[in-house]
Amino acid sequence: MESRADIEQLLKDGHTVQTVINGYSMYPMLVPDRDSVILAPLQGYVPRRGDVVLYRRDNSILVLHRIWRVRQDGVYMVGDNQTEIEGPLRQDQIRGSLAAFIRKGKHVSVGNIYYRAYALVWLWMRPIRHKVAVAVHAVKKFRRHRE
Repeated sequence: MESRADIEQLLKDGHTVQTVINGYSMYPMLVPDRDSVILAPLQGYVPRRGDVVLYRRDNSILVLHRIWRVRQDGVYMVGDNQTEIEGPLRQDQIRGSLAAFIRKGKHVSVGNIYYRAYALVWLWMRPIRHKVAVAVHAVKKFRRHRE
């Protein structure tokens, strides 16, 4: 796999990049060390609510998060496994956009109707995500205990 600097340069040069994700900020949609993402360069890209983009925090790390809101003062981001909104980010901090992801060998395009529905519902659920995650974890724990 490419290094993070290579990913930025490849995207800047107009190449599509596939890489394995790390970190849990986009869980449950993306699972680290299992799922990979296909990132597209930004030529002609216009940020929209619900899109997932790769951006660089000022003097810091590359982050893959979902766009919460686009405003005149910048773009506001949130990870799928987070409730706190980050922003405003400048357009020049965005390095690439998610075109698809690969889970267990299955390619899922961001144009897929089920993916788009997931993105909208997940954004809508942002204030209650933590409670939902706790409930799901409790059910899974209960099921494992019964087996």
